[in-house]
Amino acid sequence: MAINLGIDSLRQGVPEGECASVRNCPAGEAIEILQEKWTLHIVHALLAGPKGFNELGREVGGCNPTTLTQRLARLESLGLVHRSCSADASLRGGYALTESGLGLSRVIAAIRSWATSNLKAG
Repeated sequence: MAINLGIDSLRQGVPEGECASVRNCPAGEAIEILQEKWTLHIVHALLAGPKGFNELGREVGGCNPTTLTQRLARLESLGLVHRSCSADASLRGGYALTESGLGLSRVIAAIRSWATSNLKAG
């Protein structure tokens, strides 16, 4: 699946002046949320399926537990992540992307495509 990230394709379907200001543009609001450190790493890790807190922390790597807790709480409050609680107190709950969160797979795919084409490995 090829992703065309040309500027003309990005502008397609956006009425003139609709996003003249980043503050008044839905994309600007989304960027504000997604630019928070570790947020896209968390989403990327959860695209592979539900994970417990510690497993998610290991997969994301480098994110301290306090920050991970804050980012997960924010993603949950936005309806992008669902936290499941185990009925058995000895088992911990896990985190999974909601349907809305799974929609971010296209964002991750676009970033991956751009990185493959534009960033040198190593």
